[in-house]
Amino acid sequence: MSATAPVAPRTIDISNTAPIPFTRLIGVEFRKSYDTRAGFWLLATIGILVTLAETIVTIVGITQDDADLNFGNFVQVAAFLTAVLLPVLGILLVTGEWGQRTAMVTFSLEPRRSRVIGAKYVVGLVLTLVTALVAVVVGAVCNAVLGLATGGADWTFGWSIFIGFLLLQSIAMTTGFALAALLLNTPAAIVVFFALTYVVPTILAIASVFLDWFEDFSHYIDFQRAQQPLADLSLNTGSEWAQLLVSGAIWLGIPLVLGLRRILSAEVK
Repeated sequence: MSATAPVAPRTIDISNTAPIPFTRLIGVEFRKSYDTRAGFWLLATIGILVTLAETIVTIVGITQDDADLNFGNFVQVAAFLTAVLLPVLGILLVTGEWGQRTAMVTFSLEPRRSRVIGAKYVVGLVLTLVTALVAVVVGAVCNAVLGLATGGADWTFGWSIFIGFLLLQSIAMTTGFALAALLLNTPAAIVVFFALTYVVPTILAIASVFLDWFEDFSHYIDFQRAQQPLADLSLNTGSEWAQLLVSGAIWLGIPLVLGLRRILSAEVK
């Protein structure tokens, strides 16, 4: 009777394998942001709407002598549009993995999910910056055209307005990002974001009218109102800072923490 020699288990030694560079993860997530129909058309829509809106403002300035427009007005118009669309971009960056069922592949290639989420967020911030720069460039062109047509352009802008513009757009994108991480569903995250942006402030305003004691309290839970001083960096008083921090913790901080915890522990199917 012959004895069979034990066979050593086969293992793969990856101890000397270098981890995936974070810059590569950013590049992959950046490509994902426009490599789908939804992402591509969202980015294209942002550019088209910003250009169209600022062109309309230019036409109004040319046809109306008393329009009294300046460079900052063009950027403010763009800010209104991008504040609506950039959060959707932040949502798609997160939910794309789960809606298109690519999470298993992504997290198999990079098991450290926190690095993937970090790369997604960096891409969101970069695209926010690019969107802001596009809005400023288009606004500058339109303001120059307005100046040629009317005999002089008002280049009043101010760095405080530009920095405030960047801050508000980044907060809007981050809010969408947080809700997407919490819900992991594109339609649900979009609906909740627009409810938070438009429905909740309306309800709080109505409640403040009928409940006198609720007026001061509502300032600390109305995230949209608390962000208004950021538009020109006029956030000076301690109460304004407290209102921003408290409301931001409620509507941004808590969803973001819970969402990140869910992604890091969720079962991928």
